Amino acid sequence: MTVIAVEHVRTPRSVAERVPLSRLVKVELRKMFDTRSGFWLMASVVISAVLATGAVILFAPDDELTYSTFGAAIGFPMTVILPMIAILSVTSEWSQRSGLTTFTLVPHRGRVILAKAVSAVAVGVVSMLLAFAIGAIGNVVGTAITGTGTVWDASIVDVLYIVLGNVLGLLSGFMLGTLIRNSPGAIVAYFVYSFVLPTVFVVLATSQEWFRHLQPWVDVAYAQSALFSFNGSLTGEQWANIAVTGVTWLLIPMLVGLGLVMRVEVK
Repeated sequence: MTVIAVEHVRTPRSVAERVPLSRLVKVELRKMFDTRSGFWLMASVVISAVLATGAVILFAPDDELTYSTFGAAIGFPMTVILPMIAILSVTSEWSQRSGLTTFTLVPHRGRVILAKAVSAVAVGVVSMLLAFAIGAIGNVVGTAITGTGTVWDASIVDVLYIVLGNVLGLLSGFMLGTLIRNSPGAIVAYFVYSFVLPTVFVVLATSQEWFRHLQPWVDVAYAQSALFSFNGSLTGEQWANIAVTGVTWLLIPMLVGLGLVMRVEVK
């Protein structure tokens, strides 16, 4: 009798497919709207734009009812609300104790943080475009009420500059969220970063001659204020100021924060 040996062939293990970034972005967008606080924070973007538009119509002189006036009025609350959205998108994983679940389901933390950044920037850009649309309606309605001519003194370049400025502000909130990973602490740090520190720099510039020429290269708020000036174009030196202060106050701290997020223990 002939015995034929049959070799057992192992079937290769199936490799788990990586979750696509687009799905992670959708999840992060949904998480930003899921909670009651998140919903009202998003709604505050529209509410503040409507209130700012109404305030301009009610209180601004007739000769100042221009699109740039509406844009400046709407842009101010955006500089506060959008960074809060970015901060909470990061710190919620630690403050709400959902980070363990999130980073277990998607162990690649860098992709999760990237999805959070993409979703926060997307919300910021859409919010700004919606706010500008509300401002345009306010400009038409306000001048119709007062009987003055409708003035469109903000170009597409001006609008893009303002969107860029608010995105940079949003990213500063995102950076503080990665650095501190605590919602109250990051929010307090943002107000120090955006209001207290620039005030100190202004005092130094007015009292110290040597700092006056250094301020554009050190003060991030001063450098980025050129984006909100409605001047139509920026000089090469102004772009250099934005780049230098952005690297110093945004990019380097962001890299440090990302390094901490990759290594810190999630509980």
